[in-house]
Amino acid sequence: MNTLWVVIAAGLVFFMQAGFAMLEVGFSRGKNVGAVVAKIFVNLSIAFVAFWAVGFAFAFGTDSGSFIGTEGFFLSVSGDQVDTVFESLSWASIPLSAKYWFQVVFCAVSLAIVWGTMLDRTKFRVYVAFAIVFASLIYPIVGHWVWGGGWLTDAGMQDFAGSSVVHLVGATAALAGTVVIGARLGKYGPDGKPRPIPGHSMPLAMLGVIILWFGWLGFNAGSTMGATTQIADIAVTTNIAAACGVLGAIIVGYVSQRTVDIGMAGNGAIAGLVAITAPCAFVENWAAAVIGLVAGGIMVVVVFAMDRVRIDDPIGAIAAHGMGGVWGTLSCGLFTTEELAAVGSPGLFYGGGLDQLFVQAYGIVAIAAFVFATSFGTFYLLKRTIGLRVSAQEEIEGLDIHEHGMWGYPEQFMPGYGEYTPYIPAPARRISPRSAGARTAPVTGD
Repeated sequence: MNTLWVVIAAGLVFFMQAGFAMLEVGFSRGKNVGAVVAKIFVNLSIAFVAFWAVGFAFAFGTDSGSFIGTEGFFLSVSGDQVDTVFESLSWASIPLSAKYWFQVVFCAVSLAIVWGTMLDRTKFRVYVAFAIVFASLIYPIVGHWVWGGGWLTDAGMQDFAGSSVVHLVGATAALAGTVVIGARLGKYGPDGKPRPIPGHSMPLAMLGVIILWFGWLGFNAGSTMGATTQIADIAVTTNIAAACGVLGAIIVGYVSQRTVDIGMAGNGAIAGLVAITAPCAFVENWAAAVIGLVAGGIMVVVVFAMDRVRIDDPIGAIAAHGMGGVWGTLSCGLFTTEELAAVGSPGLFYGGGLDQLFVQAYGIVAIAAFVFATSFGTFYLLKRTIGLRVSAQEEIEGLDIHEHGMWGYPEQFMPGYGEYTPYIPAPARRISPRSAGARTAPVTGD
C-alpha cells in the first residue's frame, strides 16, 4: 500500500504540469500559447532525464561535505546498497524506483515555476539550456541541503513538502531570469507606470489553478512517502490554507482596488498552497487558516510592489511561489506543535522560542542567495552567447509562428483560415418527394 500510494500521489503531482500549462496559457496572449505548451513538454522531458542521470544522486546520494551527493548516478545501485547510498531516504519503506518517481515530479514542478515570469519574450533554446542546468545542479543541490542529509538537515530546518526546496527555488530562479531578460514590450510607459497586458483567457487560467489545487493533495500528502493516517490530516490543512489564501487575496485586493480581481483570487489559492507546503504536517487546522490568509494578502501586496520596481511577472509567480514560500517556511518557526515536530523544535507560539524561527530564516537566506547567484549567472551567460529574448518583431507578431512555425490558434491569426474547405464533401443525397413528404409527419424523439 505504501508504494501504491506514493506512485498515485506522484501521478497527481505529475498532473500539475497540465495546471501550469493552462495557467500560463490563460495569462499569455493568444499569439504565444503554442510556445507555452511546447515549453512545458520539453522542460518536463529534460527534468526526467537530467534528474535520473545526475540530479537524484546529487540530491539524495551520500556526501562527504554536506553540500552535494556523490553516489547513485543513473540509479545504478545494487539492491543491498540502496539504503546505504541513499541513506537520507532509507526511512521510507518503498522501492528506489518509487522514491525517484516521486522526487522527479517535484523537480519538474520547481522548473515549471521558473518560466511563467518570462512569458511572451523568451527564446525556446533558453528553456532547454537552463532546464538542463536547473534539473541537474541548482535544484538537486538545494534538495540535498534540506532533504538529502546536507547542512540544513543537520541544522534542523523544517520543510515537509517543499515551500523552500521547490517553490522558493523556482521563484528565485524566475526572479533572476526576469531581471536579466527585462519586461515585455509596452509593459511600462515612458513615465515608468505599468500598463495592463491582459491574458487572453481567464477561464483557462482558473482551470489551471483548480488543477494545481487538485494536484497539491498528492504533493503534500504524498510526502509522507507511505499510506499513513497522517494523509487525511495533511489534506485538510492543505485545503484550509488554499481556501483562506483565496479569501485573503480577495480582501486585500478589494481594499486596495475596490474590485474582486479573478486573477488575484486564483493566485491567492496558489499562495496559500505554497505557504502550507512546508508546515502542512506540523501545524493545527487553525494555524493553516492563518497561514493561508496571510499568504493570500501578502501575494497581492508583492504583485503591486513588483510593478513598482518594473519587474514584469505576467502570472504573479514570484509573488505567489516566492513570498508564499518564504512565509510558509518561516511559519514553521511560529506554528509547529511539539507533538507534530518531526524534526527541529516547536514553533514560537508553542513554547519553542526563537530557535526554530532563526533556523528557518537563515535557511531561506542561504537558499535564495545560492539560487539567485547561480541562476543569474546562467541567464547572463546565455544572454551573452545565444541571447535570451526574441527580436522585437518576433515578440510583436508572436512566438508561436516564429519559434515553432505554427499558430496555437490558427483560426485567429491566419488570414483566410476557414474560408475554404480542405476536403471534398460527398455529393448530397437526393430525397424523393415521397420520402420528403413522409418525413413531415411528427416522429417520436424529434
